[in-house]
Amino acid sequence: MLAVPGSSEEWSIGLRDYISHKPAGPERWDFLERLLPGKLSKDFVEALKAVVGRPHVSTATVVLEQHGRDESIHRCQPPDVVVWPQNVEQVSQLAALCYREGVPIIPFSTGTGLEGGVCAVQGGVCINLTHMDRILELKPEDFSVVVEPGVTRKALNTHLRDTGLWFPVDPGADASLCGMAATGASGTTTIRYGTMKENVLNLEVVLPDGQLLHTAGLGRHFRKSAAGYNLTGLFVGSEGTLGLITATTLRLHSAPEATLVATCAFPSIQVAVDSTIHILQAAMPVARIEFLDDAVIDACNRHSNLNCTVAPTLFLEFHGSERALEEQLQRAEEIIQYNGASHLSLVKKEQYSQLWAARHNALYAFRALRPGCKNYTTDVCVPISRLPEILVQAKEDLKALGITGSTCPLLGRALALHGTCTGEHGIGLGKRQLLQEEVGPVGMETMRKLKAALDPRGLMNPGKVL
Repeated sequence: MLAVPGSSEEWSIGLRDYISHKPAGPERWDFLERLLPGKLSKDFVEALKAVVGRPHVSTATVVLEQHGRDESIHRCQPPDVVVWPQNVEQVSQLAALCYREGVPIIPFSTGTGLEGGVCAVQGGVCINLTHMDRILELKPEDFSVVVEPGVTRKALNTHLRDTGLWFPVDPGADASLCGMAATGASGTTTIRYGTMKENVLNLEVVLPDGQLLHTAGLGRHFRKSAAGYNLTGLFVGSEGTLGLITATTLRLHSAPEATLVATCAFPSIQVAVDSTIHILQAAMPVARIEFLDDAVIDACNRHSNLNCTVAPTLFLEFHGSERALEEQLQRAEEIIQYNGASHLSLVKKEQYSQLWAARHNALYAFRALRPGCKNYTTDVCVPISRLPEILVQAKEDLKALGITGSTCPLLGRALALHGTCTGEHGIGLGKRQLLQEEVGPVGMETMRKLKAALDPRGLMNPGKVL
C-alpha cells in the first residue's frame, strides 16, 4: 500500500504512468523509493534527524519492533523509523514533513493500549512523545493542570501529593495522560469521578499538516462552555487518527479526607450484580465498585497472594469524612444482606494497595494460569438494567466453550443488548466492523467526513477506528 492520498487504484494507475513516461535515472528511483511500502528514503530520514537531532531517530530493528506492538493480541507491525521530539515545535515540524511527503504518522507514548492502536499497518514514522514529560502549569485554585504526553498518571499524582488534590482516573496501567485522553480511557474510579471525557478541559493538538490547535482556546481551562462545537470532545477518544495530542489540561479533584476499602463474597453472580445495581440506585457516593467472578478471584489469589474466598466478589472503596464512611458502610451492608450475601469484610489500610494492584494485574494472573498462551482481552458496556443478564450469560458461554477466563461478555451480545463494543479500550484495529454495527451507516459516514476534513491524506494512524 502506498503512503499517499487517494484510492489504491488511482495511485497504482498513477505509478504505472510515471514508470512508463519518466526516463530512467536517479531522480526517478528516488521518487519510487519514497513510495514503496516499508521503506523511506535516506533523504527523508536525514530530514527527520535535522528536526529532532541524530540521537533522537532510530531505525534499529529492535526499536522498531518495540514500537510496533502494545498489550493487545495483535501482531507486531513495526514502523519504518522512530523519532523522539523534545517539544511541540518539533512535533509540528515532523507532522508537516510527513504530510508533505505522504508518510503515515503513528503517535506513541507508553504502549499500554489493548487494541493495537500503535501498530504501523502502513509503516511510516512513529512519533514517540515520552521525552516531552513536563508538568507545564498547575493551578490548584482552579483545580486544573496542564501536562505533556510523557507525564503518566502516577507521576502526576506524586507531583500533586502535597497540594490536597489528585487526578483519579485509573485505568490500571501507569499510562500517559495524553494517551489516556487519546483513547478515552477510564477505570475503577469512573463511577464517582468519570472518564477522561469528563476530566479533559482542553487539548493542544498538532494537526496532520503541522498546524497547532487548542481545542478550547489557548490557555483556557473553564469548567463549562457553550462556545461553538466541542472540539475537545472530538479529539478525546480519537485514538491518534485526527492529530497528535501534545498537551492536555486536566480537571483535578480534592483528595479524599479518608478512604475505606471492603470486599464481599456472594453466592452467585446474579446476587452480586443485583447488589451493585441497588447500591447505585441508592445514590451512594461509592468511589470504586469492581466485580470479580470466581475465576478472577482464584487467579488473583494465586498470582498476587490474596486470601479471598473463591466466589463472585465485589471490591468496594468509599471516600469521604470518617463519619460519612461509617454511614456509607452501614448502607452498603444493609443492601448486600437484603440481597442474600453475608457481610462486608473490611480491608486493612496497609493492604489497600495490594488489593487494587491484584485487580489491575488480573490480566497477568490469567496468563500465569496458562503458560505459553496469550490473553484475548476485550471490554464492553451495557445499560445497567442488562448487566445481570449479560454477565450470567457470558459465564455460561465461557463454560460451554471451555475457555479459561472471567465474565467478559462476547461482543455481539453486548450490541444486541443496546450496549457498546468498547467501554474504555477503544476501537483500534480489531473492532472496526463492530463500530459500524454500533453506530450505523450514517454514523460511520459522518465520522469519515470528519476524518477527511482534518486528515485529507489519511496519514494519521491509518487503519485504525474507521
